Amino acid sequence: MARRRGLRRFLVLLLALALVAGGIYSAVFFVQRSETLVSERCTAVVGGRTAELAPDQAVFASLITAVAVQRGLPPRAASIALSTAMQESKLRNIAHGDQAGPDSRGLFQQRPSQGWGTEEQVMDPYYAANAFYDALVKVPGYESLEITDAAQRVQRSAFPSAYARHEDMGRSFASGLSGQTPEAVQCTLRSSGSAGDAGAVSAALGRAYGPLGSVVEGQTLVVEASGSQAWSVAQWAVANAKDLKVTKVDVAGRSWDRAERNGWRESAGLEGQVRITVAPAGT
Repeated sequence: MARRRGLRRFLVLLLALALVAGGIYSAVFFVQRSETLVSERCTAVVGGRTAELAPDQAVFASLITAVAVQRGLPPRAASIALSTAMQESKLRNIAHGDQAGPDSRGLFQQRPSQGWGTEEQVMDPYYAANAFYDALVKVPGYESLEITDAAQRVQRSAFPSAYARHEDMGRSFASGLSGQTPEAVQCTLRSSGSAGDAGAVSAALGRAYGPLGSVVEGQTLVVEASGSQAWSVAQWAVANAKDLKVTKVDVAGRSWDRAERNGWRESAGLEGQVRITVAPAGT
């Protein structure tokens, strides 16, 4: 009799554990698939370090880095620029200054009164990034300087040490978005909710990188690129996926799928091509 009671207790315990495990699995599955519970974010994982940005910040990080790539500048230049923009504007294109710089504007809080250009110009992220790099490349030996020193020689900030707070973020996203570290950048996003336009992706890509060989095939933009440039373009597409309704990016046998939310995975992607697919009509 005692043996039967023990067996019963054991079976009840097993059943309870199974129910708990099933409940946990269901809850995790629900959280992963529920659009309303998805925490949208973009991360860059390089050398065991993880940096995180909101999707709108990642868009500007990708633009700043793409401009460096277009100009043939090293990833170090992008690291300095990203650290600077994060400190100055939180990587957002803000239309106001502060007490120290009432007329400061844009990603780098550049001041028209100090010769950075008109207010309209410094509010253009492409102009602002190029203006920053124009000044940076005039700094002797900027590549070997500490990020704080290099940024300060360009910005002349009242708080020069503050740039150092964003060094890890700057290095991680610059390394991924420049293509030096493949598969570094990934974004967790909700579904697009509306159709994308491969032509719009092509236009944005061309402005960021300059002329690239590309062709639109239905809902997919096919870009001719290889090596670090291919990975730069691919990770730019991931960083811009929210605004441009990108659903999938294929490059060098790897794929990022917006719906999977599992980062980069093996795919049949061709060498020498980046394929950027946007959401179809009726999404």
